[in-house]
Amino acid sequence: MKVLHIINSLATGGAEKLILETLPRYNALGIKADVLLLNGTSHPFLEALKKQNCCEIFILGKSSPYQLKFILKIIPYLKKYDLIHAHLFPATYFSIIAKKLSLSKTPVIFTEHNTSNKRFRSKKLKKINRWVYSFFDCIVCITDEVKQEVIAQTSLPEEKLVVINNGVDVSKFSQAEAQDRTLIDHSLQKNDFLLCQVSSFRAQKDQKTVIKALQYLPENVKLILVGEGSLRESAENLVKELNLENRVCFVGNRTDIPQILKTANVNILSSNYEGLSLSSIEGMSAGRPFIASDVPGLSDVVRHAGILFPKGDEKKLAEEIHHLMEDENYYQSIVEKCLKRAAQFDINIMVEKHVLFYQKMLASKESIKT
Repeated sequence: MKVLHIINSLATGGAEKLILETLPRYNALGIKADVLLLNGTSHPFLEALKKQNCCEIFILGKSSPYQLKFILKIIPYLKKYDLIHAHLFPATYFSIIAKKLSLSKTPVIFTEHNTSNKRFRSKKLKKINRWVYSFFDCIVCITDEVKQEVIAQTSLPEEKLVVINNGVDVSKFSQAEAQDRTLIDHSLQKNDFLLCQVSSFRAQKDQKTVIKALQYLPENVKLILVGEGSLRESAENLVKELNLENRVCFVGNRTDIPQILKTANVNILSSNYEGLSLSSIEGMSAGRPFIASDVPGLSDVVRHAGILFPKGDEKKLAEEIHHLMEDENYYQSIVEKCLKRAAQFDINIMVEKHVLFYQKMLASKESIKT
């Protein structure tokens, strides 16, 4: 079986990280799984995949992925693979348009990674989106919430959608060791109570609520913010406005995420919406309490394991953190529940389900031929 994954790039992101971590596993199972990038600009994930030497990496360009010429460049690859698996816009649109233009019989599927996107929210784009989605042979939804949202937005029949939860390498996080705090930021002290959020600085994420929560917590509570993005400067300005410069560490993109999560006392994800957040599973895998905003894509994963707080409510978030600081038994009970929940989302379970799904798709194609 030969499967080609098509994605915009291998820059930082959940879908991109899944490509990095699943392709070696697919190939180890005897499936030829390769990747095609619309933008092959060098990023840590891309370089890490190259080092593993487990698959072919095709690059169409090294600038914006939003180039219509890529549609024609994708067409030759349709003949070389048994199945195309697309991720993220515009790679999803370009892949299915390439199939329609070439009259290819190769199945094209894609994974919907979020409960919300610009094309769902825009009335003008919704009709186009509904039309494009109807051409895919199947859509993989990463949670039941995502599936229901896709049905609501596109009116597609349920048989065209399948739910396969994303996963992470749980052992990488559960078995990581805490590191010297000064390796994260030189200002951190042994007696600091560390909060950590790993996420890019964009509209979907909500670092500002976590920053504001520090106003209601003791001075030794410090916040580590891992990630980059267009809204980082806005978050930095908020820190200055609130005079919290000595309590918030902006550490950029890091490759030692498992160690940072293990070093923190509490891991947090404040977000406006998610699909199935890999960061939430990683946070729960680290053996630390995990707190998340009560929004689609986080609620189902975290409820009855970690702690949920109302979106944008910095006072409630501070209360939850304070409870963990004051009650060791409560702290440990949340840790244990988080570890059990995270085990349900191990990446090997996800890979096995995808392999079975690919086999079913190709068997269905063969039955149609005969």
